[in-house]
Amino acid sequence: MTQRKIIHVDCDCFYAAIEMRDDPRLASKPLAVGGSADRRGVIATCNYEARAYGVRSAMSSRHALKLCPDLTIVKPRMDAYKEASKEIQTIFRDYTDLIEPLSLDEAFLDVSDASHFGGSATRIAQDIRRRVSNQLHITVSAGVAPNKFLAKIASDWKKPNGLFVITPDQVEDFVALLPVNKLHGVGKVTADKLGRLGIVTCTDLRGWSKLSLVREFGSFGERLWGLAHGIDERPVQNDSRRQSVSVENTYDTDLPDLASCLEKLPELMETLSGRMARIADNYRPGKPFVKVKFHDFTQTTLEQSGAGRDLTSFQQLLTQAFARGDKPVRLLGIGVRLQDLRSGHEQLELFAP
Repeated sequence: MTQRKIIHVDCDCFYAAIEMRDDPRLASKPLAVGGSADRRGVIATCNYEARAYGVRSAMSSRHALKLCPDLTIVKPRMDAYKEASKEIQTIFRDYTDLIEPLSLDEAFLDVSDASHFGGSATRIAQDIRRRVSNQLHITVSAGVAPNKFLAKIASDWKKPNGLFVITPDQVEDFVALLPVNKLHGVGKVTADKLGRLGIVTCTDLRGWSKLSLVREFGSFGERLWGLAHGIDERPVQNDSRRQSVSVENTYDTDLPDLASCLEKLPELMETLSGRMARIADNYRPGKPFVKVKFHDFTQTTLEQSGAGRDLTSFQQLLTQAFARGDKPVRLLGIGVRLQDLRSGHEQLELFAP
């Protein structure tokens, strides 16, 4: 049986990181993303400079300002966060299709059968972190482990901008020292009850039989017993219906003009062709599209029903899309919408026009 290799990727203070990236004046200052203090706003997230003052997610903005009078609070820009999340998801898909997003800023990846780097999950995680840093100019932390429970714990172990690996041989000793409040599904009420029973760590929990835990906690007792022994059989659950197939590339040096953009199309098309070849027979390719992100992070997406998927068609789409900004380009993407023949209707689009 193939040893499972699970990666949990978690962006570091995601919303705040995007704001600092797009406005460098905010960097190194206490920053939070959330609602206005005079309108009973709430903090969605904050950077590590703000956390040093005790500012936390879900805290009222008014209280956050009391803790940190110099705190800058900016309104959320969900479109920017969603776009960054899509770029990260695109990177993930270069390694596996078994992706389970938990939110815009974190996801599980099952890379058990991945061929990259000789099947090394650690090196795949390193490469994902490198690419996100180079392409999006934000950092992510990652955890690598034999299951989801441990991978999620591992991703938090060396935050921010960290990587922590738990190999199968390390599971037994690592879990033994874990506090029970770190276990998946253990909230404050359950943790308090465990504490009253003298159960503080997983070593304490291992002293109880499965039957005894079921008597105390019902069906969750069996789950507790498994987690205390490092067991978590939950699969990475991905949405099997694809909306499109695409490829995009962020360039180290901005492409200065249309001609330099058109020169990149053959290489992009070659990669897209390879991905199209791996699409299952229950999808029908539809309209092509191009995506252009300019040097100032503004972007546009253009697609056309009935257009071909040949080089000439993509050249025409790219020419029109470039004209919308007519300035240096940092990212180019091309793709094809897919029709899911199992459902009989076209799926939602990956990129909004």
